[in-house]
Formats: sequence, C-alpha cells, structure tokens
Amino acid sequence: MDRPLSTAEVTRLLGLDERRVREWARSGLCHPARRGRGYAFSFQDLVVLRAAKALLDAHVPAARIRRAIAALSRELPEGSSLSGLRIFADGRDVAVRAAGSRWQPATGQTLFEFDVDGLAALVERNLGRAAAPSEPGARARQAFEEGLGLEDRDAAAAANAYRRALELDPALTDAYVNLGRLRHESGDAKEAARLYHLALEQSPDDPVLHFNLALALEDTRGAEAAIRHYERALALDPEFADAHYNVAGLYEQAGRGADALRHYRDYKRLAEST
Repeated sequence: MDRPLSTAEVTRLLGLDERRVREWARSGLCHPARRGRGYAFSFQDLVVLRAAKALLDAHVPAARIRRAIAALSRELPEGSSLSGLRIFADGRDVAVRAAGSRWQPATGQTLFEFDVDGLAALVERNLGRAAAPSEPGARARQAFEEGLGLEDRDAAAAANAYRRALELDPALTDAYVNLGRLRHESGDAKEAARLYHLALEQSPDDPVLHFNLALALEDTRGAEAAIRHYERALALDPEFADAHYNVAGLYEQAGRGADALRHYRDYKRLAEST
C-alpha cells in the first residue's frame, strides 16, 4: 500500500461503521494523519483497526479493547517489519507473534488469527478494483483523492475536484464534507451549511457532520441552531471533546451557566484523559 487511505476506504475494507473508525481514531487507538478534518490512515493504522474489529466481533467490552489495542499499537514495528506479524484475539486480549516468538498472551486459547500479509493483499485487491476508471463510483473516488492532493497548494482546484466527485457520485459523503469545509474557510458559511445538510442525508448519524454543520450554523443562523447540532453530535458520540467545548461556549454566551459548566467539565475530563 503506497498511499494513505480515507475513512470511507477503511470502512469498506474492514467492514466497520464510519462512526466507529472516527471514534477509534479520536481516542488514540491508531494515529492517522489529518486531511483537513478528515483522516489519512496508514497501513499500520489499518492493522490496529483490524485487530480492534476482531475483538469487537468477539464481544470484548469497549474498555478492554481500548487497553488491548493501545498496548498493541505501542508494540507494532514500523514499515516493512509489519509483514512478519501474526495477530491473535483470544476473547480478552491481543497476542502478537513475530519471528517465532509470541507476546501479550491472555490465555492459551486462540479464537481466530489473521496475518498482515493477507491484509495487504486485501487492500491491494480492493484499491485496484476501486481504481477502475470505467465505474462512476471509482472515478468519483479518483476525483476525491485528487482534491485531497490539491488542498494544500490550490484550494480552488481542490474544490472543483470535489464538485466533480459529487457530480459522479452524489452519495459521496466525504466530498460534501471537504467541499463544505473549504467553502466555510473561504467565508461562505451558508454554502458550507447547505453541503453539510446534503451530507447528513447520506449519513444522518455521523457526529462529525453534525459538528461541522454546527460550526457553519454559528456563522449563519446563530447559537440556537448550532447548539442543536452540537448536542446531536454529543448524543451520537459523548466523548467528542471539541463539541463539548464549543457548545459550552455557546451556552455561556446565552446565560445558561449550568449547561456551560457541565460541558466544560466533560471537555476537561476528556482532555486530561488523552
């Protein structure tokens, strides 16, 4: 794999919900780079997320997944040495085998195993299929990736690439999100809000979309509308620290001190735990 993956690509490869992937990224289980407000996942991130999914599928409690995968991510070597790893989930923890040695075993019983070489092959097969230029969805994804590459040097060209992506695939949520962010950054909060609303038609339970829409609504319709979407983001993801902070400020401006204090406390708790 010679390029980072978007959140949508990771969800398709691993069969995870986008909200779960973003939640794990924000919690520090993996450490993807940022593309605006989106993520760019490395192969090592993919290994960590697949191990997390294995534990999730085995009905391991969320707190135990966090501990197990945090330990695993500290142990994973960088780069090509990943190809020698074999990762196990035993129902309670993660065990890793490399070069004939095994560490972090919780019990002697292994429920399932996957190899990183196989994961690499899965990525290559799927990326190859996604890159087929004859399919509108593939061409939309190609235009989206072009937009990502242009953002740092030509925001206008990046926006045009995202528009092309949406013409090809009106359901491409990530393109609405990135185009909306660029429009907001350029001073057009009204258009940003319109794009985020369209994105929510595709992914109504995405807390990041509600958060982004709330940011745009602060500059268009005011605090009350923004608060509704910050609170919706928090209903979907109670550990969304930035949403706690932003809505606390709006409550404070509105004279709702108790609500502001509650969210400031939640923000402080989350910030201190990271």
